[in-house]
Amino acid sequence: MKRVSIIGIPIDLGTNRRGTDMGPSVIRYAGLGPEIAKLGYEVRDEGNLSVFTPETRPEETRHKDYHDEIVKICSDLSDLTYAKLREGYIPLVLGGDHSVAMGSIDGVLRHCENAGVIWFDAHADINTFETSPSGNVHGMPVAGLLGLGGDTLFGPGRKGIKLDKSKIVMIGLRALDPGEVKIIHELGIVCYTMHEIDRFGMHTVMARTFEHLKDCQHLHISFDMDGIDPRDAPGVGTPVRGGISYREAHLALELAASTGKVGSLDFVEVNPVFDVANQTAETAVKLILSALGKRIL
Repeated sequence: MKRVSIIGIPIDLGTNRRGTDMGPSVIRYAGLGPEIAKLGYEVRDEGNLSVFTPETRPEETRHKDYHDEIVKICSDLSDLTYAKLREGYIPLVLGGDHSVAMGSIDGVLRHCENAGVIWFDAHADINTFETSPSGNVHGMPVAGLLGLGGDTLFGPGRKGIKLDKSKIVMIGLRALDPGEVKIIHELGIVCYTMHEIDRFGMHTVMARTFEHLKDCQHLHISFDMDGIDPRDAPGVGTPVRGGISYREAHLALELAASTGKVGSLDFVEVNPVFDVANQTAETAVKLILSALGKRIL
């Protein structure tokens, strides 16, 4: 029997907007577990990893150690992701902000070095502390996985390169910092911005993505809900107009599921503080189902 392990990371330490820490709860509330079970999966909910509450610290120290805290949380997530993969589960990580991807993807790569990452996001999240205008770690997980940023940004586990730059494809980009543009060009990261999606269509973009990652045995989908246009997903940490449509997102994930290689997922950045009637969490659940193989007929 196919098995899914749900892992919640109630974290918003990587961003300067509170609220994504409630993401795992509202996604679960939208019926996640029972809906996955209807697809024939055995579902195990691992609950949430422990994350400290910023308000428990004095105001003047609240941001001082967030990087260290995030690394610790990501290290715990890496261990749990790795363990669930070894047990034959598909780990489904619910954020929380996107910094959690350093942990989930590190765990995936420990299990399968030849894994590819499909990164859906309005942002590249490839800043380092030197290039980031904000200093927010949720804009840095890709850099951490690629070994950028030296000893100041290394994520969980071993320092240096964890993810090969040729084994990640970014889809839906439309809000990039100048430093990120420079890094992407220098490294030759494969990206499909909204320009390419508009020009070629999502089907072609996904076909090219699969061709690029054809030698990867395992596909990890890291889906930031701000990759979708705010009209369909208003409740996110950093909304950007002009994003992937509701149906484009479903098509992309349906096509990914059809490869038979999707073995792990992140769905992150749901922020109920800015949502309307839990619309974004409900959309996240429906997209997760598509990634796990649900079809219209």
